[in-house]
Amino acid sequence: MADTIWLPDLSGQDGPKYLALTRALRDAIRDGSLAEGAQLPTVRELAWQLKVTPGTVARAYSLATQEGMLAATVGRGTFVAASHPRLGPTQSLYIERDPARDQGRTDLRAPILPDLGQGAAIAAAMRAVAQDAAIDWIDYPSQRGEIPLREAVCHWLSDRVLGPMSPEDIVLTHGGQNAINLIFMCCLRGDRPVVLTEELAYPGFRHAARLSRAETVAVEMDDQGILPQALDAACRRHGAQVLCLTSEAQNPTTGRMGADRRQAVVDVARRHDLQIIDDDCYSVASDSLPAIRALAPERSWHVGSLSKTLSAGLRFGYIVAPPGMGQAGRLTAQHAYFALSRPIEAMVLHLLQSGEAARLRDLVQADLDARLQAAVNTLGAFDLVWQPGLRFVFLRLPSGWRASTFVARAEGAGVMVRSADEYALVHGRAPNAVRVAMAGNMPIEQFQAALTRLAQLLAQPPSDLMV
Repeated sequence: MADTIWLPDLSGQDGPKYLALTRALRDAIRDGSLAEGAQLPTVRELAWQLKVTPGTVARAYSLATQEGMLAATVGRGTFVAASHPRLGPTQSLYIERDPARDQGRTDLRAPILPDLGQGAAIAAAMRAVAQDAAIDWIDYPSQRGEIPLREAVCHWLSDRVLGPMSPEDIVLTHGGQNAINLIFMCCLRGDRPVVLTEELAYPGFRHAARLSRAETVAVEMDDQGILPQALDAACRRHGAQVLCLTSEAQNPTTGRMGADRRQAVVDVARRHDLQIIDDDCYSVASDSLPAIRALAPERSWHVGSLSKTLSAGLRFGYIVAPPGMGQAGRLTAQHAYFALSRPIEAMVLHLLQSGEAARLRDLVQADLDARLQAAVNTLGAFDLVWQPGLRFVFLRLPSGWRASTFVARAEGAGVMVRSADEYALVHGRAPNAVRVAMAGNMPIEQFQAALTRLAQLLAQPPSDLMV
């Protein structure tokens, strides 16, 4: 099919050219000027016709693709996919597990906690709080009763260097992803705000940005995370409002920012008035290295949860907001979901105050540390990157392997892992690598057998790179 002859008039349009082109695409698709199935001009052809840069056209095509209006097919081109944008998310945030479908395969795509008594402890907490359930549980939940739990969260975080912190700075959320969504609601302004992330980053950042009608821009990184000079350039070019990063346990690369890098990133953020979201859900660090929030408390939003340490099913998370912004965060939460669910609030408070949460966290950590040691022992002869205490490792593949081919071959051998491509934006760069997660829901012998199968595959790359 030949390219459609389509040349919009962008003269007189306010704002950046890529947004004007996106609006023109949207209008043309809605009014039928561009019919469903029509092939659009190539990026370079349309850029030449409009006298703009190819990057401008590529960004507009990318935004329209995210809205569901366009579809890009490798080797064929870009086509009109629908006459109206799809409403709501178009991609699943997490991996759906299907025991029937996955029977006989070992799933190492996402970390899974071992049950070392959490189930029984949660059941006991349910029974304990049920005895104290009052008549006010029938009414809508209120944030007035959350103060004891906010105090308990402060105590839970007392081994971190987070800067000035009090219960007034704590916002309680239904998990870490909910916390990120909430911060975007607090911080993003305008029709199409820009959010910056590391070029390989937790996919939940971009999903949350899409819900907030924000554009996500990836910034170059190295083994410590985001590069300050690249961040400065991105701020100058895009006028971003929020920076999302993971300073302690970068997902998926396992990198950790050093003190000098943290300070350099903070300096850039201050220069461009960026708000910073630091996702600390995976971190197990307890040394004296100051967190991003300690270096820039006035603009840093520290996010954590119990999902990676105690139970993902509880859906409990928290934000340590900048001083003076806790009330704004709680008001935003109030508008979104009134307050934390009363049963969840009471159960988590019981687990934290009784000491059960800390005891179980240590047991879980010891179990996963043993699995991490097995992964390092089995895969350490290859280009493996890891950090003590983490629930995953990052494996750069030997020559002869492509990530997509390795993931497919591994699945054929009964082991599921995640390609680094899944952590990059649509047009972003990704190394030839995979992430391998620690699975605590199986005997360590089964986990070890899966690692051994991966090692055998790595040692025998396919001779045909096109496979």
